[in-house]
Amino acid sequence: MSPSRTVRRLGLVAPAALGAFALSVLPALATSTPAQITTSRTNGVAYLKSLQAADGSYAGSGLSNEWAFSAFAATGTAVVDVAPGGDTTKNARTVYRNLLSTSGWPSASPVVTDYERGTLNAYAAGIDPARVSASRNLIANIYGYWQAADPGYFGPSSNFNGTVFAALALGGAKTQAGGARVPQALTDALVGKLRANQHNDGGWTYQKVEGNPTGLASASDIDMTGAAMAALCASGVPHTDTDVVQAKDFLKGKLVDNTGAFNSLYGVNTSSNGWGIAGLNACGIDPQSADFTTAGGKTPVDFLIANQYKPAGGFKYKPTDTSPSAYSSIDALRAVAGGGFTTAPPVPVTPGAPQWVAQPTFTAGTATKLALTVDDGAGGLKVCSVAFTPTGPTTTLGAVVDAAITAGAPSGCVTGLTPSSGTGTITTVNGKANSGSNTWKASVDGSAFTAATREKVIGIGDTIALRWGA
Repeated sequence: MSPSRTVRRLGLVAPAALGAFALSVLPALATSTPAQITTSRTNGVAYLKSLQAADGSYAGSGLSNEWAFSAFAATGTAVVDVAPGGDTTKNARTVYRNLLSTSGWPSASPVVTDYERGTLNAYAAGIDPARVSASRNLIANIYGYWQAADPGYFGPSSNFNGTVFAALALGGAKTQAGGARVPQALTDALVGKLRANQHNDGGWTYQKVEGNPTGLASASDIDMTGAAMAALCASGVPHTDTDVVQAKDFLKGKLVDNTGAFNSLYGVNTSSNGWGIAGLNACGIDPQSADFTTAGGKTPVDFLIANQYKPAGGFKYKPTDTSPSAYSSIDALRAVAGGGFTTAPPVPVTPGAPQWVAQPTFTAGTATKLALTVDDGAGGLKVCSVAFTPTGPTTTLGAVVDAAITAGAPSGCVTGLTPSSGTGTITTVNGKANSGSNTWKASVDGSAFTAATREKVIGIGDTIALRWGA
């Protein structure tokens, strides 16, 4: 993989995202057998374990190997069980959580995909991304990049991959109980942008093409098509949806007969194949079905396994390469294992290690952020990250919304509310008042909407949604 392409695809976009799709039932035309897939997974896990540094780390500043966490989870390997020399004090999950908790992560000039990458991999590692530490809430970090002037996009809309990975992260990183974390209004806004940027050929690229006939008519790439179709499915769009079917047909049309590779804009390579397969996996579409078996009897999975070193386990970037690529190996193993761009964490085998770790309460005096959406019921969705400093282990809805007036990013998320202090039912937000059965209601972490009151208790990492309606 060329350095320039690595930075564009994995540094800014950073893959990772959804439930694993099991390949336990072999289609009649598939050529990679269950035994071959099992061996590939076993060897691939061993190779990814060899990438761990002596201090237990996979990630550092900038581009790094933390995407291995999404691949580990897809194979059924808990990240907390990955430790150098069996030293559980240096397990990969704890080291990664410590990194995410530092004020210097990800960099002095972060972009939205840094936080999306962190969310997807923290989730796969069994770290609640909204409750990494007393100060780190990755969901709130993502919310802060909402484009108020171009609603539905996260990060500069011209760099469309920020919005694709927002959908993957916000839709794929469920609550610990497995439920949707963000409100439907936000999901719908993201899905709308995914659909608006689908090219005429059925695929996507990392560039915005909404409303641009020339851009819509341009050629799509395999990588972003896999990511964008996975984002649709992570957002609840079924695999039978017209746009998902068109994406599937685009990938099918790029198959190379004698290898099963996808003919990528970057040339035939394992990373692009991995991303394309991950999109299919995320949507529950079998990459070894008759649709994805060439006339020559090859599937995309065949191509990946053919480019894996045996038994060392690493994968080449291109068939002509003479050594494995860490990033390509991560992309390929995740796909072979049946994963999308993230997977819920497996139950650990390390004695005493929980499936999930999370900061349980606010720490008084430690500045933090919360994720907030305000839906006026008429299409005027506002999204922001609210910065505030708690005074106890919990706070109140009133305190959070008050803080949003002056410390919401982007600004304008909340301009005012009634009552402006004390307790009681919230009757007006942003100048819109309760009217009959249409009232302001609140939801936390995807819970049912109930009457919004200032005294409603809010805990650390709660994803808060306000909605006006019946």
